[in-house]
This record gives sequence, C-alpha cells and structure tokens, in this order.
Amino acid sequence: MYMPPQFNSRDRATAAELMRQHPFASLISTDDEGLPFVTHLPLVLDDRGEEGGFALLGHCAKPNPQWRYLQARPRAVATFLGPHAYLSPSVYPDLARVPTWNYLAVHCTVEARLIETPSDKDALLKRLIGEHEPAYAQQWRELGEDFQLKMLNGIVGFELKVTALQCKLKLNQHRRESHGAMYARYSAGTPDEQALAAWMQRLGMQTDAAEVQEN
Repeated sequence: MYMPPQFNSRDRATAAELMRQHPFASLISTDDEGLPFVTHLPLVLDDRGEEGGFALLGHCAKPNPQWRYLQARPRAVATFLGPHAYLSPSVYPDLARVPTWNYLAVHCTVEARLIETPSDKDALLKRLIGEHEPAYAQQWRELGEDFQLKMLNGIVGFELKVTALQCKLKLNQHRRESHGAMYARYSAGTPDEQALAAWMQRLGMQTDAAEVQEN
C-alpha cells in the first residue's frame, strides 16, 4: 500500500497487536482470469518469534473457490483494518486546509499452505476455538464424530506464512498544529474515534498537542 514515511510503523509488536485486536481480515488472491478474488474472514495470528515470523490461520467453506486459487497460486495478500475515522479541517488553526481520513492498517504478503486432512483440520479448529471461545470446545467434542466429520468435510483450512508486512498508522503525525483539537474531538467521539485518540496517546501525540497549546 502507499506508505509515506511518517505513517510507516516498523514495530512488529504494534502490527501483531492490530492483527489480534482486529482479526476480521480480507484475504486477496488471484482468480483463474488474473483478477483479485477477496474473501472476508477471521484470521488468527500465530506469532512464532523473531526467527519463525508470523503465520495466519483460518479456513473457508469448500464451495468458496478461494482455496483453489490459493492452491494454484499460493502467494496472496491479507489485510487488517483497525480503527478509522474522518478528520475535519476545523482542527487546524487556519482555514487553508482540507479534510482527511485517519486509519490504522496492516497488510501481509503471504505464502499459503492448505490444511485438508480431517485430523489436521480438527487440530486447526481446536486452535481457533481456543482463540475465540474456549468454552465451546466441550460442546464441539460432544457433537459426535459423524457430525464433526461432516462439518470438517465442508471446509478447507490454510496456514498463511507472512513473507512481508506493512503496518500503517495514519494519524496526522506530520501536522502537529492539529493534534490538540484532533485529540479532544476523537476522545469525545465514536468508539473508533476514541480508539484513535488512545493510539495518539500511545504514540506521544497527546504530549505534542499539549506542547503546541503551551506555545
């Protein structure tokens, strides 16, 4: 994605946090006609450390051709969108300004490996259940082997090894004169705006805002 240097975060912990907090991703591969094919789905981050890198775990319905495209062309892209919100030009002290949209996003270039055997898919589902709703594990076990196999036969799992990553934190960092009014407005706004205000604070932009107001 377009990445001006002031918005480019190279902190892998920040990228991991965004992927965990906003796991509903867009998985983009190439169809048989060479066009992008997109599936919106949850992906679970598997952080294997500095040496092992990141992997993303998920599955799709067997009728969804996404898995066939991943099998034929394993290289794909997964994107995660964090909080985002409109920014009014009224946050600036002068009128010669224009609106923008602030957002946090992570893009991962991935290499896909399909997970197709019942035992491997069962292990994958148990991992995903443990991530999203551990209490459901008992119910899944009690559904019986026949039902489980039927459900497992209806999906194809995949592991997406992350080979390249971009993390974009677009928060008007380069416009310090906007930070005071921007932080105040976002702090009192929608849940997404409040989340952006928290990220401003985390990045030290609230301190910038106070310094600008004092001067």
